[in-house]
Amino acid sequence: MRGNYKFLLLALLIAFASCSFTNKTFEDPDKDKLLIQLITYVLDQGHYNPQDLNDDFSANVFEDYLNQLDPFKRYFYASDIKEFEAYKSQLDDQIKAYDLTFFNITHQRLLERIAESKKIYSDILEKSFDFSKAENYSSDYEKLTYVKSKREMRERWRQQLKFSTIANYDDALAQRDSDLEANILPESVFSAENEKPVGNVKKSVKEVEKESREATKRSLDELYDFIDDRQRKDWFAVYINAIVEEFDPHTFYFAPEDKDRFDVAMSGNFEGIGARLQKKMDAIMVNEIISGGPAWRQNKLEVGDQILKVRQENEEEGVNVVGMRLDDAIKFIKGPKGTIVTLTLKKVDGTVQDISITRDIVELEETYAKSSTVIKDDKKYGIINLPKFYINFEDYKKRNAASDIKQEIIRLKEAGMEGLVLDLRNNGGGSLQTVVDIAGLFIEEGPVVQVKTTGEPKEVLKDKDKSIVWDGPLVIMVNELSASASEILAAAMQDYKRAIVIGSQQTYGKGTVQNVLDLNRMVRNNSNGDMGALKFTTQKFYRINGGSTQLEGVKSDVVVPDRYSYIDIGEKDQENPLPWDKIDAVDYELWGNYFDYDATISKSKARMAANEQLKLIDANAKWIKKIRDREIYSLNYDEYKKGMELNEEEAKRFEKLSEYKTNLTFNSLQYELDLMKKDSVLKEKRKRWHIALAKDVYIEEALNVLNDLKMTYAVKNKLANVKN
Repeated sequence: MRGNYKFLLLALLIAFASCSFTNKTFEDPDKDKLLIQLITYVLDQGHYNPQDLNDDFSANVFEDYLNQLDPFKRYFYASDIKEFEAYKSQLDDQIKAYDLTFFNITHQRLLERIAESKKIYSDILEKSFDFSKAENYSSDYEKLTYVKSKREMRERWRQQLKFSTIANYDDALAQRDSDLEANILPESVFSAENEKPVGNVKKSVKEVEKESREATKRSLDELYDFIDDRQRKDWFAVYINAIVEEFDPHTFYFAPEDKDRFDVAMSGNFEGIGARLQKKMDAIMVNEIISGGPAWRQNKLEVGDQILKVRQENEEEGVNVVGMRLDDAIKFIKGPKGTIVTLTLKKVDGTVQDISITRDIVELEETYAKSSTVIKDDKKYGIINLPKFYINFEDYKKRNAASDIKQEIIRLKEAGMEGLVLDLRNNGGGSLQTVVDIAGLFIEEGPVVQVKTTGEPKEVLKDKDKSIVWDGPLVIMVNELSASASEILAAAMQDYKRAIVIGSQQTYGKGTVQNVLDLNRMVRNNSNGDMGALKFTTQKFYRINGGSTQLEGVKSDVVVPDRYSYIDIGEKDQENPLPWDKIDAVDYELWGNYFDYDATISKSKARMAANEQLKLIDANAKWIKKIRDREIYSLNYDEYKKGMELNEEEAKRFEKLSEYKTNLTFNSLQYELDLMKKDSVLKEKRKRWHIALAKDVYIEEALNVLNDLKMTYAVKNKLANVKN
């Protein structure tokens, strides 16, 4: 809309800059102590629900921190925990005094125990496992106690490693038998002279067991390479987050690299070469070329290339990145738009060459809104999928979710759209401002959401632009992972009776607003390096009818089962969520139209109750929960195999889920068809999306609802004209 809404993040930061946050001086030569000083002050002064730092708080931090360090209880001994418990009720005092004693002790001990564990798992995996032995394994790690001796520690590792290996063993046996049926023979069984099979072509059980242990070891070696790359500051961030997450589940400290990733996730773009990288052992490997980016346009960098050196345009010699932490290597590769970076590569074929790439803005297409058209009963409808409410925090005028949605609606209208489905499934939220602007596309004007800060009057965020971009039938799709901004939009459209909401029993249930504070802004003459940022809860938001989505989410008008229906994944299932409450409603007028929402909802509910595909989805969701809740597994292969075969037999009844297909055909708009002529990756992505839409029973029902709304409009409009 007009963009004259309060940009809440910016306003909050400006307020911080002009109030008590900058009246206090923050100085400490020790960066870790300074970080605790900054964070505790901000949370005390700015969090929606500040916590008392007392013994209870201390005990909670103690438990959560140790659980994060050693969730499988395979590093620390009971004697370690007993030593640590001397600090269990003292952490509140240490935090207030910026005392790092507890962290230093636990961190040093953890590094020692991790080093010891390398030898333990290597030794265990040198010897074969006896899969004929009657033995059970429990995956309920929360009920485990800490071991008291080295013998017990070795036994714990043995069981966990055997559990990992038996899965590899089962897969390897199945692969062996499959290869034999397909006459695929291992290279080692061929004679060099006549290339005919020689000897026994079937791998022995002993060979398969050995390969399975080797696979387990490779996985652990990769994990420990990642662990070895972690520096003290990374472990300290874990400790800081154990503290801040006691305030609520959405308060979080971003170390500098994490803040960069957060910004990219929120804006959907970054400046660099347009490649996703991963570390394998000591090598920095190209894992994906991002469609449309500089590397993709140049077409010289390939998936599988290893980056050996990185040289900037003003440097004569490149920096060797072999063995470097991935985050550190990325810092050398990314850079401002227009600058040139030269990569020394070991190509897939083994040759070494240099390529120079001019950095540019790289857009992550999967972040952005996308649309499609579909014909149903001779009517053309539009689908818009919005993965998140993205925004550029530094400049709202740059690409954001609201401007993109508006553009897609205009394009769909030009293509002849008669009804719109807005798909917010799995959309975890994002910018509050974009929600208000998107809601304004569907209503003439009025309140969209209420926000409240502790001790202050509520604020009502309104759409003040009387123009409407889409006034036709509207369906909003949600599920249990639709959160925050998604819930604001769905709730507002539901309260106005502007749209019908189809989806899970309720959405995620996040009714809080967070802001991100760059901690560097609070330190004058900072010589400690980048301090990172703090995301913390500053407000709660409420529906225009006064209700809250906190914990309870948005209740769908038409409830449909999905695979998450019986899994605990909502806000209410997190630790330390803020409570539900409500405030007074704000004045608003229901959407004036000729759509009969009640009749349409009744028809949809009747269809859903009779839909065999949805009944099967519900049964599948219950089965998934049963599988997830299982905690005891046999380490005897015959018993393990029986359990797996039983699961496979039960899973067969759900094979029809993937076979389901509607008779609907989805098409891209003309502007995307033009782009696809030059972008084969985009073409393939849209093809896969359209195939998925054609198999989506929820999309099918959303289109049925749009069709019904169109019919009720025709009937009620005709009656209204007769009365007039």
